[in-house]
Amino acid sequence: MHYLVGVDGGGTGCRVAVADSSGAVLARAEGGPANIASDADAAARTILACVSEALTRAAGPSADVRAVRAGLGLAGANARGAPERLAAALPFPARIETDAIAAARGALGGADGLLAAIGTGSVFVRQRGGETRQFGGWGLILGDEGSGARLGRAALSRALRAHDGFTPLTPFLCDLLARHGGPSGVVAFSLTATPRDFGALAPEILASDDPAARALWAENVSDIAEILQALGAGPGLPVTFTGGLGPAYAAALPYLPQRAALGTALDGALLLAREVG
Repeated sequence: MHYLVGVDGGGTGCRVAVADSSGAVLARAEGGPANIASDADAAARTILACVSEALTRAAGPSADVRAVRAGLGLAGANARGAPERLAAALPFPARIETDAIAAARGALGGADGLLAAIGTGSVFVRQRGGETRQFGGWGLILGDEGSGARLGRAALSRALRAHDGFTPLTPFLCDLLARHGGPSGVVAFSLTATPRDFGALAPEILASDDPAARALWAENVSDIAEILQALGAGPGLPVTFTGGLGPAYAAALPYLPQRAALGTALDGALLLAREVG
């Protein structure tokens, strides 16, 4: 008997599902981080441990790992050489894609459409005519348009510009400066802040009626609309919004054809497993 194994791995954790040949999930397991670019060896150990645990739960301790066909959606899979190194360490055949591709397969199934996954970071996937292609996902320094991290960073940047008199110093911006101990505190914060640190400001920005907060949000909505239109959003390519900020963008862009997600990245990984020979 062959087992289908789906793996959804990222910087915060690894999730595994084992299914039978019909796709019925038999068991699941979870583990630690599994970014194959930032720590390939640790990611491989985590993935193998989670697969072994889930397979044992599904078929007992005598389950043969060689009976596995796996689909892996992993953070870091777009780094040169990372998928090949992982594949060489796996005792079973596997298809390795980015976590964004797996998320798109899970969300869109086999249908044409666009995935806009927007949370702390952002990434976009277009699935059309059987071809699935990722766009963005380059991180805060080079990309992450519309993301929580980008929104928070822009708020702090605007606060400094307001301090210099280049833009109005609104109550929201004044409060940001005060909370960080003034401009020098904002700069000090920026030197060690992670995307998650910047992104922590996003919910506050969305909830604020302050003119600066509204302008920041409007700029990001415009950025996302421009990206989706460039990718061909329309009746034949509806948009599926996911991630922490997905619902907010869905509400802000009601004129774009939209479709709810059919499933998760783990569901998508199991679909990838079906394509392994």
